[in-house]
Amino acid sequence: MSIHKANVFELAAAAYEMEAGVLQGVLTRAQDGSWRVGEVTLDEWLSRYNGHELVLIAASLSEEREYDVQVCQTCGREYVGSTCPYCRSTWRRLRGR
Repeated sequence: MSIHKANVFELAAAAYEMEAGVLQGVLTRAQDGSWRVGEVTLDEWLSRYNGHELVLIAASLSEEREYDVQVCQTCGREYVGSTCPYCRSTWRRLRGR
């Protein structure tokens, strides 16, 4: 399943802001059988979460979907993505984030 790139990067940015682990890169299998994202070995990266319950999200950026333009129910502006960027930035600014 393909997700809009804008939505994937929005999700990654939100995770990063919450100090969650985020990786970006091409997923490959090394000759030794280990999985890598870019230059990072997944076993190595996941080892810091050993013993913890976690949620692992993977989203492909390889397939591009057409963007659906939406109208914000709050400000009436058109936007692409899951939330209106204008209202989101206003919400964050008013809450001191």
